[in-house]
Amino acid sequence: MNLHGIVAVSGKPGLWKALAQNKTGFILESLDAQKTKLVVNLSTAKLAALDEITIFGEDDDLKLTDIFETMKGAVTPPDAKADGKTLREYFRGIAPTHDEEKVYSSDIKKVISWYSILKDRPEFNEATASEEAPSAATEETAE
Repeated sequence: MNLHGIVAVSGKPGLWKALAQNKTGFILESLDAQKTKLVVNLSTAKLAALDEITIFGEDDDLKLTDIFETMKGAVTPPDAKADGKTLREYFRGIAPTHDEEKVYSSDIKKVISWYSILKDRPEFNEATASEEAPSAATEETAE
């Protein structure tokens, strides 16, 4: 899963892809059908890179990318607008070690809505450079 360059912007719905960087921020494009472009100034907006986001866990924090990988093989997630109890039950199944006191229903809604945006995108199913590197090293030693 290659989520490099995919960000969430505080105060803006949906997910965005970083196209370029300028002196004060980034030029982003929405991942929805409209492909809206947005210039974000880093002094006024907060960006969160999806490949760096973690979810509170009971012992260790859980990487969002690992949760998405689990969601790929799990049952279809409920609608992000479902009630909190339904969302929590689903999330217990895919991330059983998440900290239920620190992870709110609104956080679970975000994860599920982000997954629904990303699941059909080609980046979601391609390997990252770090995932490809070990297999290349294995091929070289096998020869």
